[in-house]
Amino acid sequence: QVQLVESGGGLVQPGGSLRLSCAASGFSLDDYAIGWFRQAPGKEREGVSCINKRDRGTYYKDAVKGRFTISRDNAKNTVYLQMNSLKPEDTAVYYCAADLSVKYGGAWYIPREYGYWGQGTQVTVSA
Repeated sequence: QVQLVESGGGLVQPGGSLRLSCAASGFSLDDYAIGWFRQAPGKEREGVSCINKRDRGTYYKDAVKGRFTISRDNAKNTVYLQMNSLKPEDTAVYYCAADLSVKYGGAWYIPREYGYWGQGTQVTVSA
C-alpha cells in the first residue's frame, strides 16, 4: 500500500526556517517523481517544488527559488523541503505527492499529474 506522510510543519516567524519531511511506505521514493504542493485558504493548490526520480532534475516555483531546497534521502525513503527566509505568504497546508512518471517543466506543478498524495502539514508564518 502506497502511503506518504508529511511532517515538520508549524508556526514560525517571518524570516524563520522549517524543514518538511515526506516519508514513504509501500514503495521506493527513488522510483517516483515527488512534488511539494501548498494550498492556502480560498486558493487553488499550487506546485512549490519537484524532484524527479533517479536524479533527473528539480523544479521550483519562482516565488520560492533561492529560499526553498528539495532533497531526497534514499536510505530513509524520505524527501525533504528545506524552507528558509519564510514569508507570511508561504502560509498554507503543504502536501507531498508522488508519481511514477518523470516530470518536465510544463507539468511538474500540475496536481493532476500526481497519483499519490499525503495528508498535508500546516505551515503558518506569522509574527
